[in-house]
Amino acid sequence: MSYVLPQHNMPQKSVLEPRVAVHYGIPSTSSVLAFDPTQHLLAIGTLDGRIKVLGGDNIEGMLISPKPLPFKNLEFLQNQGFLVSVSNENEIQVWDLERRHIACNLQWESNITAFSVIDGTHYMYVGDEYGFLSVVKYAAEERKILHLPYHLPANVIAAIRNVGAQSLSTTTFCSTFLVIYVRLLIAYENGLIILWDVTEDRAVLVRGCKDLQLQDETLVVSPNEMRHERSNDTVDDEQAEKEISSLCWVSSDGSVLAVGYVDGDILLWNLSPASFSKDQQAQKSSNIAAKLQLSSGNRRLPVIVLHWSADSAHNGHRGQLFVYGGDDIGSEEVLTILNLDWSSGIETLKCSDRVDLTLHGSFADLMLVPSAAESSDTSSLFVLTNPGQLHFYDDACLSALMSQPDKKHYVHAVQYPAVIPTIEPRMTVASLVSEKGSTARALSEAVSVAKLQVADIRNGESMKWPLTGGVPCQLSLTEEYGIVRLYIAGYQDGSVRIWDATFPVLSLLYNLESQVEGVEVAGATAPVSALDFGSSSMSLAIGNEYGLVRIHRLVGNSNETSLHFVTETKREVHSLKFGNKTQCTAFFFLINSPVHALQYVTSEARLAVGYECGQVAMLDVSSSSVLFLTDCLSSSSSPVMSLAMKTVPDINSDSLEHRENKTSHQSAQEVAFIMTKDAHIVVMDCITGNVVASQMMHPKKESTAISMYILGKFIFLTKSEISVSEVSEESSQDSEARNDPAQTKNQHERDLKEVEYDMSSQAIHLEQKLNDSLILLCAEDELCLYSSKALTQGDDNAIHKMNLVKPCCWTTIFKRNEKECGLILVYQAGVIEIRSLPDLELVGETSLMSILRWNFKTNMDKMMSSSETGLIAMVNGCESAFVSLLAFENDFRIPEALPCLHDEVLAAAVVVLPPQNQKRKQIMGTAPGILGGIIKGFKRNKSSQGVDIDEGRESLTAHLEDIFSRFPFSDPSIDVADEGRVEEFNIDDIELEEPLPLPSSSLKSNNDRIDKETERERLFEGGSSVDTKPRLRTAEEIMAKYRKSGDASSAAAHAKDKLVERQDKLERLSKHTEELQSGAENFASMADELVKKMENRKWWNI
Repeated sequence: MSYVLPQHNMPQKSVLEPRVAVHYGIPSTSSVLAFDPTQHLLAIGTLDGRIKVLGGDNIEGMLISPKPLPFKNLEFLQNQGFLVSVSNENEIQVWDLERRHIACNLQWESNITAFSVIDGTHYMYVGDEYGFLSVVKYAAEERKILHLPYHLPANVIAAIRNVGAQSLSTTTFCSTFLVIYVRLLIAYENGLIILWDVTEDRAVLVRGCKDLQLQDETLVVSPNEMRHERSNDTVDDEQAEKEISSLCWVSSDGSVLAVGYVDGDILLWNLSPASFSKDQQAQKSSNIAAKLQLSSGNRRLPVIVLHWSADSAHNGHRGQLFVYGGDDIGSEEVLTILNLDWSSGIETLKCSDRVDLTLHGSFADLMLVPSAAESSDTSSLFVLTNPGQLHFYDDACLSALMSQPDKKHYVHAVQYPAVIPTIEPRMTVASLVSEKGSTARALSEAVSVAKLQVADIRNGESMKWPLTGGVPCQLSLTEEYGIVRLYIAGYQDGSVRIWDATFPVLSLLYNLESQVEGVEVAGATAPVSALDFGSSSMSLAIGNEYGLVRIHRLVGNSNETSLHFVTETKREVHSLKFGNKTQCTAFFFLINSPVHALQYVTSEARLAVGYECGQVAMLDVSSSSVLFLTDCLSSSSSPVMSLAMKTVPDINSDSLEHRENKTSHQSAQEVAFIMTKDAHIVVMDCITGNVVASQMMHPKKESTAISMYILGKFIFLTKSEISVSEVSEESSQDSEARNDPAQTKNQHERDLKEVEYDMSSQAIHLEQKLNDSLILLCAEDELCLYSSKALTQGDDNAIHKMNLVKPCCWTTIFKRNEKECGLILVYQAGVIEIRSLPDLELVGETSLMSILRWNFKTNMDKMMSSSETGLIAMVNGCESAFVSLLAFENDFRIPEALPCLHDEVLAAAVVVLPPQNQKRKQIMGTAPGILGGIIKGFKRNKSSQGVDIDEGRESLTAHLEDIFSRFPFSDPSIDVADEGRVEEFNIDDIELEEPLPLPSSSLKSNNDRIDKETERERLFEGGSSVDTKPRLRTAEEIMAKYRKSGDASSAAAHAKDKLVERQDKLERLSKHTEELQSGAENFASMADELVKKMENRKWWNI
């Protein structure tokens, strides 16, 4: 029989608009950490292009990059609400934390090997594989990343060390920046270390392996002993090419630097000016570095990570060095903590203790954060391991670790407090339940006490967790909203947890243990396998793999103190005191077979239970009794996969006479539609257990059933019924059109009676069809629609069938305007489809990979659930997510419902003075050492005044804007350091014309301050205000400058040497001038190309 399906209720516009509304857990592909000390937020970058942001109060967010690529670097623009990432394809991305999307991006042309953000600002240093240093800035108002004029080419560094620029650019690359105000430390792959001053465009200090003359002994700190070994290192070409793999400051005044190398060595460099006095310039110094090894073996791992926690009580000359790597290849993976002390000088380096921290997985990254205790000098520690594990070690934990005698063990670290646990304990089944109206308000009142109790427990567990960032959503703070959504999860230990999922920030309501205090029940701790929630009765049915079913009532009743234990043959009653807490009212154990399906009957007085063995039981929940237990419904004992209930008229009342008197004689009954895994459909009476109908979905082939749904009322007709209806309508129209006066009255009455009879018959038939419902059966390879009435009468003819080209594993239906309008299918390949109802036409398609970067895994379908609006909850490993697929699903899409990842009130209240922590503030004020007088370095020229730090972030930002908006070496006073000593770059008595200042390329408009005429004159003709004529010196000045003691031959030889030196310097200066000119031309060309490119782009592409 052929049917014509009614038109679907799907909106005409595109309905598929996937969005990750909620995400909890640490991704298994996590690889890099970033921390905002002001906002107390932690960001975790992954290998598949995702960024997880963690705050406090269950506030978490997931940022997903368009491309699934790993992140090289990840840093916060501290306290500004932005996060910067660098992908493996060298794309710099700035993320807006408030809007949770990419604000702008910039594709870098070369391979980025170094990246660093200047603390408290929006300026960033970028280094590439060719040794080229660039500066970029994020302009928040324009939402653009701007490439600033300031840069440091590789040939400048090559000139400092007297090496070829071409050799430097092809064999080295910038590996790390350590930024301190306007000075930064640059480390190159070949071992060269330079401290560069961006205000004076000069190298303040240069270190390299050529300068290295180690002390006679090397400090070897092995796990078993600490000793000094004689160092046999010689400085040769091989050592000169020693590659750097990591570095960090190990002193509060910036005088000592720890550098890790690929061969496993650790060198502590003394960068203080005293370590390189004038009488030591001609020979290598033995007190500029100390060598440290974690093992004496010949084959050691590279030193991957170095971090330093200083002890301020000892002037920063003592502290803890955290090291990952450096041990023998093949040794156990540990994080090493060394207590170092060099109070008497770097040449007297001592290690008082070593501790190996055993990791909880494969190491990914670590992050030192300031300790929460003001009195503590020890930093706290985040350690990220794979897959998806984050542990926090506070100062107390680290102190306890150092006091242990064995020095190598697990310590009790604070593990990331998962909002929705999925691994410990392991989740086995989950359900998303929606409530409405009075039920939602009653549920809110019932759980208020339980929510406070659980909150106290959660606060105790997470008291040591340091992350407190983020702001809860505004709607969750109001009291007028009730609980309209619950998320329920069952676990392998038999426990069940219930969360309030009304808003995108979930809060735990109940933690139901498997055992009841005072009663021992066999099999109660078996893994939970099925759940069903009764909204009207506020009760939860829980089934497990042992075959046990227990009933929990969420609304406590102090008058009820009995617990019923019911089996097929006996019944026990236990008296207990529950108070106002949740009450476990009954345990049912009928057969030892896992429970596969639970379904409350419409009235919620009875509960249907489907077992793996193919049997079905009907339980009377109100009286705690068993109504019936069937035999196996399928000949193959196939598991029960789905249960659905419906109230239908008496199947024996089908005559017209009975239908006319149905008001007084109707006999209705509740029937259960049961589907087994082998696609066997059984219709059963819910009261007696009698089988009304039984048939196979596919008698001639094997099929694996997934789910079954009873849809709402639809009007559907056969093609023959449509033809009869059309003929009847035409007959009615013809009779109305005839108006012949000669027609007899009797004939007219006969025609009217015939029409009334036809219309009455059709109305009765349509009413019958309207009261019918559709049954949707979903299998791995097919979708079938049946009439519910036809199935109860044994008719197995499907109204509509749809073959699936891919194996399906999970389905759900969603509603619009209280009516079923669509079907969501998830395939084993991870593809997600949306089909309309009842015609099953494809509306949209997406995938788990494109939405969450997940691959579908075995048993994932058991933890998938959905709401009526198409909100899907799913779990993958240690991650859990709520995905809103449909554009008209507004529950989790309105901005007021989402928590904010950036606290603007806190940002406005905190005055950020980069750097923020007290140790770096001490660096600013330190007179001696390499960083002494750093405020003086703020001045652009010698005549300008220094910048007052008290002016705050605005003053520093304005100063940096002035520095980076100019081309380098445009200042008249340029000093370049050579061989570790600051040396003036002049040519003795030859005074060259001062370099003409180039026009500023500041991002802010400077047109009002620049006179166009004088600008052109300075560039091409020379301005009148600049004196370009050479100055003639007197004979006395020349004699005072060049007269030397000794005979004429020595004076002539000295003059000859000076001429050769002068010629060499002139050649170098000419070469630098050509390179700068070429760089300026390249920059101008690039600017022209960028202008042309941006002119063709639309505003929405910017």
